Amino acid sequence: MEEITVPHNKPTLRAELLKHRKSLSPAERAEADRSTWNALRDLLSDSLDEGAVVAAYRPFGAEPGATLNPELPERLSEIYKVILPVVLPDNDLDWTTLGSLAPQAPAATAGGSGDGDTGAIAIAGLAMTGPRGTEEVAACDGTDAIARADAVLVPALAVSHGGTRLGRGGGSYDRALARIAPGTPVIALLRDGEFGEVVPAEAHDRSVTGVVTPSGGFIPV
Repeated sequence: MEEITVPHNKPTLRAELLKHRKSLSPAERAEADRSTWNALRDLLSDSLDEGAVVAAYRPFGAEPGATLNPELPERLSEIYKVILPVVLPDNDLDWTTLGSLAPQAPAATAGGSGDGDTGAIAIAGLAMTGPRGTEEVAACDGTDAIARADAVLVPALAVSHGGTRLGRGGGSYDRALARIAPGTPVIALLRDGEFGEVVPAEAHDRSVTGVVTPSGGFIPV
């Protein structure tokens, strides 16, 4: 696997990592996503009971997991209770339980989330991010719902060996992760080459406890 070498400047780092992700062919993404899913499935099966609460998200575009069909939240929901992020106007994250989304929503404009392409629902427009049509949020569980999660899956562009996560710069997940219970696993899904980057850390940054990559599987940090 080609090593990604980029400057240790957050905006430049994000741009180069996104460029690398988009350079992967559809077949490469699909193969990587299958490997990532298998490793994640085995990890959760070994560490969580059936019916446990998993805070997840809906990958799209070039994100790890975006080619999965059924999609990541639906796969997880076969065993666990899944909550998904909803972006509030102030870029904080509310949460909605998978299954409380009404599929026949009024027309809305697809919007981005506060943490970039996080697979969250933009509540202002009641729209899913990405080319998936729209879904109306039938019910939200509150910003503190993540405190009940037994495991949290987060999007990331890179993670350092010490667990510092590089997101899209919106700060949504840093705020949300401040509410999780002590000891809750926080797992980032990455492409190969994205773990071990030197990520500039700031006071508000929240770390992850592990990553899943296609070639390395689960790697605790």
